[in-house]
Amino acid sequence: MTEVKSAELIVVCLMLLHGCVAALNCTSPRPESLFNAFEKDLFPKQLVRPVKSFSDPINITISITVVGILGVNEKAQTLTTFLWQVLTWDIDGLSWDEKECGAKRVSVPRERLWIPDIQISEFMDEDKSPITPYVYLSNTGRVFDDKPIRVTSSCRLGIYTFPFDIQNCSLTFGSYLHFSTDIVMIQGTTSEEILEESRAVIKTNGEWELIDIKLTPSSLVLQEGSYSEISYFIVLKRRSILYVVNLLIPSCFLITVDLFSFLLPPHSVDRSSFKMTLILGYTVFLLIMNDLLPVTGDTTPLINVFFSISLALMVASLLETVFITNIQFSSGQYSAVPHWLSILVLRYLAAVVCLPRKKKSNRITVSLKKPTTEPETNLGNITNISGGQLHSVSSDTLSVKPAPDPQEPVLDELRKLSRNLMAIRLQMDKHFKGSETSQEWYMIGIVIDRLLFIIYIVFILVSFITIICIWIMSNWKAE
Repeated sequence: MTEVKSAELIVVCLMLLHGCVAALNCTSPRPESLFNAFEKDLFPKQLVRPVKSFSDPINITISITVVGILGVNEKAQTLTTFLWQVLTWDIDGLSWDEKECGAKRVSVPRERLWIPDIQISEFMDEDKSPITPYVYLSNTGRVFDDKPIRVTSSCRLGIYTFPFDIQNCSLTFGSYLHFSTDIVMIQGTTSEEILEESRAVIKTNGEWELIDIKLTPSSLVLQEGSYSEISYFIVLKRRSILYVVNLLIPSCFLITVDLFSFLLPPHSVDRSSFKMTLILGYTVFLLIMNDLLPVTGDTTPLINVFFSISLALMVASLLETVFITNIQFSSGQYSAVPHWLSILVLRYLAAVVCLPRKKKSNRITVSLKKPTTEPETNLGNITNISGGQLHSVSSDTLSVKPAPDPQEPVLDELRKLSRNLMAIRLQMDKHFKGSETSQEWYMIGIVIDRLLFIIYIVFILVSFITIICIWIMSNWKAE
């Protein structure tokens, strides 16, 4: 009796030395024999960690593959991805002979084994992953758990450089309950291998492009203890061609049209109506394309600044047109141009904008008409004829008339017609040329219009070049 007890004690000690689960013995190389051995020696111990001692940690090797990028929600700051997650660990002491049991690897129900509680720290939504009921178990005691998971994780999205933004989102895998003294996370494959495999099997070809995957082991230290974790950093780049074609190019076209509208002469074309039509069209364009812009309260995207500047430039050009039109068409109501303003604008600013002041004409009108005997006072009366007196123009007649001549009435009529035509010509010249004051105000309007046009071009170039440089520098830093 004492010998039997001693033998049992020896068997128990050997089991403790070799772990909770001993080598399995199969009666035949058939599945029933192997699973009967599982039912006897493995499945009853599914409630505890498969280690020799509670002080021994179990190593969990993890590897992931990015299969699809389902979407990025800028407003909710979330990233939705589809992954293949592979976990492997060893059951201490478990083994069987491949020839004796007839199999090197078998699939067993997941609920019949101890499964580590590996979770993603950034998980933000209900788990909608497909259910995989089985895991692989090899004859060396290694468990191979491969399952697809659909992850909606939190991600701090930076959309300042939208639509040329690059996002870096992290997925941290670790045990939800067990400390690092119980479970240790181990890297399975390198980041280069994960990236290569992900690019080979990725199924989605949407808005986002996978450009890099990085990983680093980490540890979450709390007052009660520390947790072993592995963090994967998924680097995504937005495909910007949709936004460039639908947002940036049309906006640049409208700005270009508004820029060339300065070439329209304000005195002959209603330039202000044209610019108001452009502003109205641009506003409608922004309202239609508003759904393509990201919505978030963190930062203002640079593209919104671009649109605001474009609209502000259009409004400024409209105000400039109103100002110039008022100067040129209401100059008759103004007083004489101040001398300092005339010198500043017509001499200096006109030279800056390449509009030299026109020289006064020295042309002399030579009359080939044969001189008459009429007094010079009659010519003076001609120059003072107003528009309302064209039908009552008369001249002084000679006090002494010569003898009646048959052709004298015809000559008198021709003289009257000549004087009337001269009066009409003078009135028309006065109407088209205007007064000297009006001409000066008109020239001032032209010079200021050219100056504001140059300032408008410079401001557009500086603003757009600055925005493009900020876009490039921000992407360079993100990479």
